Amino acid sequence: MLLSMCGVLLFGMPTYAQKQTQEKVRPEKADQDFVDHTYKPLTLKLNDDGSKYIRFLLWNQMWARVIQNNPGTLDVAGSPQSTTTDIGIRRARVLAYAEISPRFLILSHFGINNQTFTNGGIPGGGLTGNPGSNPVTVDPETGLGTASGMSAKKPQLFFHDVWTEFKVTNELYLGMGLHYWNGISRMTSHSTLNFMAVDAPIFNWPLIELTDQFARQFGFYAKGTLGKLNYRMALNKPFSVGAGGRYDEATDRPIAFNAINDHWATQGYFDYQFWDTESNKLPYFVGSYLGTKRVFNLGFGWHQHRDATSSKNAAGVTQSHSISLLGLDAFLDMPLNKSTGTALTVYSVYYHYDFGPNYIRNVGIMNVGFGAGSSQNGPGNAQPMIGTGQIFYTQGGFLLPEKILGDKGKLQPFGAITHKNFEYFEEGNWQYDLGMNYYVNAHQAKITLQYSQRPIFENFRRSGSAGEFILQTQIFL
Repeated sequence: MLLSMCGVLLFGMPTYAQKQTQEKVRPEKADQDFVDHTYKPLTLKLNDDGSKYIRFLLWNQMWARVIQNNPGTLDVAGSPQSTTTDIGIRRARVLAYAEISPRFLILSHFGINNQTFTNGGIPGGGLTGNPGSNPVTVDPETGLGTASGMSAKKPQLFFHDVWTEFKVTNELYLGMGLHYWNGISRMTSHSTLNFMAVDAPIFNWPLIELTDQFARQFGFYAKGTLGKLNYRMALNKPFSVGAGGRYDEATDRPIAFNAINDHWATQGYFDYQFWDTESNKLPYFVGSYLGTKRVFNLGFGWHQHRDATSSKNAAGVTQSHSISLLGLDAFLDMPLNKSTGTALTVYSVYYHYDFGPNYIRNVGIMNVGFGAGSSQNGPGNAQPMIGTGQIFYTQGGFLLPEKILGDKGKLQPFGAITHKNFEYFEEGNWQYDLGMNYYVNAHQAKITLQYSQRPIFENFRRSGSAGEFILQTQIFL
């Protein structure tokens, strides 16, 4: 039933980036169903010619899901649950940046992420019933009580980006703050407004919510272009977190994990732009230009953080390790036939991650599963996501001819494959994603349906797989 509803939503509804909308032209023959979706960006002019301005962006991404849970998953009532259906907020954001001089820029970006019916709120957020392993004790008559954990209600807004930037020359800009000028790869600084797949694969943000704040760290950055070379470099003070790793007697090996330390980190990303030049006013890389640009880039990046993890040897002695992360990637986005409106988008990246021996981290986006689970994945939709080892990821999409839907929008089928080979496990594994974008008005208004397959691990080897359907609606202005 749910899949039928998803199909109706995806194909039955009538119908880019951050600076401008895609123009639509009224057909020669009058059509009462034609709707003009163009609009002027939300900009407040601070002088007559508009060279001084404040630009606002707002976007919401809503998810409805059918999740095949990992083995041993419990529901909120503590009962075994093989399948979960839910709806939640993946992202709800507001971003504003301003220039009153070409010599300096200010940017602030705030919002919430990942609110579900069981989690994502704040302590004492409301009568939540059972929020899982961290209950909120509230008197049902008075509504008063002690918040001993997180709830699902009233998520708290927080800042994602806060920085100030100054122009030194046309080739060099310097800034500081809580920033997103990341290293490692193009996708590590990806915009969340114009993904081709429903979302990022998450391992592109390998420090997520540990030494960073939702993929941001405090630091100084330099960015600019030298001819066809686009660059960004940063010196960051990562958030200090972690109790260190351990020695696993069952497997007779050290297991590294994050350790509290006071060291600075360096990171950077360089990409050579063979064809069209991309804007670097903001750090957010575009996922798909939908045929409006002709882009081919090759990139390289890194992140280095000394003594950021630790483990113990058989004698119980603590050993420190550095986080050393490298990425190589390629991005191709080009129109194929302008008369039909077809376009191709392909992105591939190779990551070499070193967090210390046998480092592993499981992640489940908007995970609503409870209990410990009976596999090495844990409960819900969690999977081994980030660790010491190598990851290869590639995605591709094809923008179908405009005539299929006419002025009702555009369709873009896409797919992605991932190969992870983590030191923690005895073997590597493949997984995939398949989906379709229905662009009502380019990325400004779109509906995405995606199926994602993930591996299940037991005894350090893959024992099976599970799947997840995601229906996303996105609108941004």
